[in-house]
Amino acid sequence: MIKKKIKRVLYHFLFPYAGVLLVKLLSATYRVRIVDPQNEADTTETSGGLVYASWHQRFFPGITFFCTRKPIAIIISKSRDGEMAARAVEFLGWHAVRGSSSRGGKAALAEIKALGRAGYKVGHIVDGPQGPFGKIKPGLIRIAQYAGLPVVPTITSGQNPWVFNSWDRFMVPKPFSRVIIRFGSPVHVPAEMSPDEFETVRREIQIRLKDLYEDTDRIWSSERRIRELFP
Repeated sequence: MIKKKIKRVLYHFLFPYAGVLLVKLLSATYRVRIVDPQNEADTTETSGGLVYASWHQRFFPGITFFCTRKPIAIIISKSRDGEMAARAVEFLGWHAVRGSSSRGGKAALAEIKALGRAGYKVGHIVDGPQGPFGKIKPGLIRIAQYAGLPVVPTITSGQNPWVFNSWDRFMVPKPFSRVIIRFGSPVHVPAEMSPDEFETVRREIQIRLKDLYEDTDRIWSSERRIRELFP
């Protein structure tokens, strides 16, 4: 009983709070620039919300940045690791919706639908939590369908990252790094699609996201483009 209580305190409070504090301290040192902000602003104005779609590899700088886009929700699994993640994002002001394709998925989609109608934006890691790297899973398309919101490819790129030995080579920009947040053109997802149409939309977003990451990363090899963004 005592061990369970200790674990509960660790996983529900201590670990998430310590993680949030570390993320906030590190993120406060970044020099952030936004590229193509009109894609986000126009989509929000015309559709009332959107789904931010990002790779797991690069989401670290977005953890605190997208707290400024409240109200915002994210689906997180019901696993123990998911519990810590949910607590952490809630400390930051996100709304955590619990569920995954294997457990609680239908209820999570129903809640996302209600939140989308209430004016919430939605953040989604397209290839998490275990990959394959860069491959968009069906969950993104289903979220957009249920929420009735367009998908906006969302890029984060840091000039000077630590690269971890994980399945996707997870990146964390080092202190005082320059960071770019970039918004792609929206992709409107029909509420009803055949399997072939579903796959066409999924692949379109996957290609757009990959192309945007590659183009944004090329900025760091151009002194001219760096000076334009960070004078």
